[in-house]
Amino acid sequence: MIINHKLDRRLRRKKGIRKKIRGTPERPRLNVYRSLKHIYAQIIDDTVGRTLVSASSLDKELNLDGKLPKVEISRAVGRLLAQRAMAAGITTVAFDRNGFLYHGRVRALAEGAREGGLQF
Repeated sequence: MIINHKLDRRLRRKKGIRKKIRGTPERPRLNVYRSLKHIYAQIIDDTVGRTLVSASSLDKELNLDGKLPKVEISRAVGRLLAQRAMAAGITTVAFDRNGFLYHGRVRALAEGAREGGLQF
C-alpha cells in the first residue's frame, strides 16, 4: 500500500544517488534537505559519520524575517554554508541533493555555495 507516492519516489531517487556518492575527508558530501518552509544543508564526512559544517534558513546570522522569496533564502544559505566551509578548510565537496530534483531552491542553494567558493 502506497501512503505517500511523492515521498516514495524521492526516497527511491535518494537511494540511487547515495549508492554513488560518499563523503571522504578530502571531498566531503554536501547534503541538502528541503522542507515546505525551510532548507537545511550540511557537509558530512561519511568515513567517520560526522557533520563538519551546517547551515539552514533558521540560522540567526542570515537575519531573515521571511520577507525574501524562498529561492533567495536558499541562495543565501548556500553562501553562508560556503563561508563556513572555507573557514573550516573545505574547498571541494560532492553534491548530494537527497533525492530532490535539481531545480528551484535546491539549485539556488548549489549556486549560492558555488558563489561562495565551493567547488563541486
